[in-house]
Amino acid sequence: MFDLSVGKLLVLAVIAIIVFGPERLPKVAAQAGRALRELRRMAEGATQDLREGLGPEFSEFDVSDLDPRNFVRKHLFDDPSGQGANGSTAGTAPAAAAAGALAPGESPPYDAEAT
Repeated sequence: MFDLSVGKLLVLAVIAIIVFGPERLPKVAAQAGRALRELRRMAEGATQDLREGLGPEFSEFDVSDLDPRNFVRKHLFDDPSGQGANGSTAGTAPAAAAAGALAPGESPPYDAEAT
């Protein structure tokens, strides 16, 4: 998420020692850890409240789908046609017909009011 390498972590540790001093650094780290645990607990509580509020019809709803990166990955890069890893298209013709796909040579419908 933040792409922290070993070198960057060492620089951050040196800056923390300079800013807080070696005496206060353990206390500050403990406070930061408690704050992070509390924040995670609050986020989990909010997620649970959201699931309860949505009701049983959204029981398979995944909250991580609300993240734009996951949404784009799921809806643009995942293969909804059911093609396997070998590229087979078994079962795609009924899905394409149900979706309203055009037959070869067929022109799309024209709506003069849409433009």
